[in-house]
Amino acid sequence: MIQEIITYKNIVNSIEDLIDKSPFKKTHIIEKAGIPSPTFYRKLKTHTFTPDEMLSIAKILSPEENFRMELIKGIEQGRRDIENGDFITHEEMLLELKSKKML
Repeated sequence: MIQEIITYKNIVNSIEDLIDKSPFKKTHIIEKAGIPSPTFYRKLKTHTFTPDEMLSIAKILSPEENFRMELIKGIEQGRRDIENGDFITHEEMLLELKSKKML
């Protein structure tokens, strides 16, 4: 656990450099993260982004990694749904769609 915290602190302390080296403009990151511009720059200077804000910024800076994580999460959820019987067959879905068309 200590190593994870040290790693997190290192990322927080180097976030400005990571942002500067990214292909994205700061204005784009600010807009996508939903952090007001003055707050973003203050937190960038003081290294006080919350973990949730850091996660939002990381997702913007690493869209491929974020996509891969979301895809894996979706596949795992699908497997759990199948194991729990929480699904419908293709035929059931077609019947449901046809019944909605008739309404």
